[in-house]
Amino acid sequence: MRIRYKKWARPELEACKFYIDNPEELKTKWQEFFKKKQPIHMELGCGKGSFIAELASSNLNINYIAVDMVDAMLGLSKRNIEKAYMEKKIETDNIILTRHDIERILLFMSKEDEVERIYINFCNPWPKPKHKKKRLTHTKQLMLYREFLKDSGEIYFKTDDDGLFNDSLKYFEEAGFDVINKTYDLHEENIFDNNIETEHEKMYTEEGKKIKALIARKIPNFVLDS
Repeated sequence: MRIRYKKWARPELEACKFYIDNPEELKTKWQEFFKKKQPIHMELGCGKGSFIAELASSNLNINYIAVDMVDAMLGLSKRNIEKAYMEKKIETDNIILTRHDIERILLFMSKEDEVERIYINFCNPWPKPKHKKKRLTHTKQLMLYREFLKDSGEIYFKTDDDGLFNDSLKYFEEAGFDVINKTYDLHEENIFDNNIETEHEKMYTEEGKKIKALIARKIPNFVLDS
C-alpha cells in the first residue's frame, strides 16, 4: 500500500517509548528487552497497525514485535496502538514497533529470540513472475523465518489474492512447514480462535472478495532440497 509522506511520523516515532529504530542491536536479546519474559509473536508488514493494536492490547501475556519499512505507516501504527491501549487503560509494555527490510530479517532476529508465531496479513502479492521472490511467503523468505521460529512455531497468513494463496501453499511445503488448517473463505469458515479484521480485510470483504487464510506449522529438522 502506498501512503503519503507524513512529516510528523519520524519525530513521533523517535519520541515513542515502544519504537526501536535500530533493531539489529537487539538480535539475540529480544527476550530480555521486554518488561516480562513471555512468548514472542511477530507481525511482518504491520501497515497502519489496527490489527496489532487490537491483538497486543487484548493479549498482555504475549510480547509482540511489529515490523514495517515506511515511517508513515509506522507513525499511524504508533497512534493506533496508543489509542487501543489508552482505551483499555493499560501500559504499552508488551509491544515493540520497528523499521526494517523484512527481506533482511536475520540482521535483527536469531534462533535465540525464539518467536512462537508470525502473522502475515495481506502482503503485496507481486503477481509478475519476475517479482515473485519478493513475496513475504516465498520459499526463500520462509527459510529465513525458520531460523528464529521455534520448533512447531506457526505462521498465520491471510490474503485476498488467489494466486498468492495457491502459490504460498507450495512455498510452505517447500520450506518445511505443515499447513495444518486452511480456508478459501475465512468469514464462512473461521480457522482462527479470534479473527481480528485488518483494514484491508474489511475493504475486500465489502467488495465481495473472499478472504483466504492458513495456519502453517514449522516441521523441526527440515533440510531444504538443493
